[in-house]
Amino acid sequence: MIPAERQQFILSQLAERDVLSIQQLTELLGVSHMTIRRDIQVLEETRRVASVTGGVRLSRKLNQELPHLEKAAINAAQKRAIGAAAASMVRNGMVVYLDAGTTGLEIARRIAERSDLTVVTNDFVICAYLSTHSSCALYHSGGMVERANQSCVGGATAQALTRFNYDIAFISTSCWTISGLSSPSELKGPVKAAVIAQANRSVLVSDSTKYGMVAALNILPLSVFDTVVTDSGMDPEVVASLRDTNIDVVVADDAELKET
Repeated sequence: MIPAERQQFILSQLAERDVLSIQQLTELLGVSHMTIRRDIQVLEETRRVASVTGGVRLSRKLNQELPHLEKAAINAAQKRAIGAAAASMVRNGMVVYLDAGTTGLEIARRIAERSDLTVVTNDFVICAYLSTHSSCALYHSGGMVERANQSCVGGATAQALTRFNYDIAFISTSCWTISGLSSPSELKGPVKAAVIAQANRSVLVSDSTKYGMVAALNILPLSVFDTVVTDSGMDPEVVASLRDTNIDVVVADDAELKET
């Protein structure tokens, strides 16, 4: 088979079985592990599949973002671990952007005692938390309100956020692959892009369950990020692939996952 035929075969098999191991694919196709990995890489780049430990699965679709309260209850331990790892990157006197989301809130909790910081966010929950638990300089973007996620999105928000020069920007997402971020909303991409354009260092913070999720709209390539912070559930092969693209990957300490 030529590569395109093998890749179509892999997709057809995944449609029936959901997940296949590398070993299964080598036996089914009669080719080497390296050949299968190359085929999987091509399929990942087009967002049709996602790597899992020792194998591959079809990408999962996200049609609508969950409300903030529902998100907060999902993978809470992993988010705490990611928040701790991300917060350790924040140095004295920095201007910090915290993107809307529950992982950003965990970072906020870790830096709340840092009165030397300037924190900018588009998230109402993060802003409310820091306004009562911190004495840092605090700015909210304003703009069009997205009620479900308790944040501001859209062009006016993006424009407001270009006023700042960020030392570090922590960007969240519900959907990402080796190719980049996607979203069911066209209003989030401009906000993230505007911040990244103004940041000295851009950090993607996302737990491992978000990897392989795909939504309708591509909003950012992964190449815009300097660093990815995730949890120990991430497939080591994906971590290696990210590092091969010169993205620094921080895997949050397992000890943090046990925090109550």
